[in-house]
Amino acid sequence: MCLHTVDAAIAAGGRAEARQGPGGIGQSAPPTEVHVGGCHMTKNARGVTREQALQALVAGVRACIRCRPDTELGILE
Repeated sequence: MCLHTVDAAIAAGGRAEARQGPGGIGQSAPPTEVHVGGCHMTKNARGVTREQALQALVAGVRACIRCRPDTELGILE
């Protein structure tokens, strides 16, 4: 999976969230794990921007060990 695919998935998630409007399941809960768009390990996850994903990873939120968003975003541990 290339970074372009990740960026496209993140953008699509942002558009879907904008259509949905404020509120919803998990909106107030802190993130527990960051995933690449389309990861089979997510269920009712909402899309975030590339910058939000980077901020979460830098802040210590776990990266999924299956889809490796940290690798896709260029963050090396």
